[in-house]
Amino acid sequence: MANRVVILGIDGAGGFIQKADAPNIHALLQAGAYSYDAQTVYPSISAECWGSLLYGVAPDQHGLDNDRAIHQQIPEDFPYASLFKLARRQWPDAPLSAFSCWEPINTGIIENSIHVHMESKPDPELAETIVEYIYKQPDFKLMFIQLDHPDAAGHQYGFDTDKQLEQIAVTDQYVGKIVKALEDQQLLEDTWIITVTDHGGGGAHPNDHGSDHPMDMTITWGITGPGVQPGLLDLPISIMDTAAVIGHVLGLPAPACWEGKVPEGIF
Repeated sequence: MANRVVILGIDGAGGFIQKADAPNIHALLQAGAYSYDAQTVYPSISAECWGSLLYGVAPDQHGLDNDRAIHQQIPEDFPYASLFKLARRQWPDAPLSAFSCWEPINTGIIENSIHVHMESKPDPELAETIVEYIYKQPDFKLMFIQLDHPDAAGHQYGFDTDKQLEQIAVTDQYVGKIVKALEDQQLLEDTWIITVTDHGGGGAHPNDHGSDHPMDMTITWGITGPGVQPGLLDLPISIMDTAAVIGHVLGLPAPACWEGKVPEGIF
């Protein structure tokens, strides 16, 4: 069983990572089991998608959207528990952390009452902060990362355009720094890394997302770590499967409400 999990989230990059000059991300994916054809949830919008990843249920269940995430915290009587809350119940004192360029993930999607170390900064500064944290706190149990600039480039220049692919290449450099920090601390051997995008874009509108068009719904998903069977996955994968996979890795009790499952053949 792995000692820790890193969720490496790349916002808005969909399955377009496959086309990008991103050697660090590609190396990470190809070291494990991966797909460029996984599916996110509808509507394919950040809060709905990250919410489904962290809570293991569809948006019509968790009810999170961008407006709610921006303006409200998760209430104590929220009917679902995120992966962070499940981990906190399992390990009352374990270091848990969330690093998100898009601050509403920290303030309005992850519970604020369970002592998760949270930081929100632009991607370049965020990557440096993550590296510092790994050096200072190598015994962390669960880390969530959201790098936002590929999504911003999609909104500004169009999704699946040369400009967005160029930004994914820049983001790849941040990923390289994070992976190197894990390697320097000799953590890679017993760390499972989930590399995932929350949504794509350009389906219904060149500079937007949210529809059920395949360009919006198709995402990159991969897992690397101990016991993973490397290779390109040829089976349906949902962003909601992430919760089930991490629950399996960390030995967390699986809530009955989870709609995802551990994909066959990845271990």
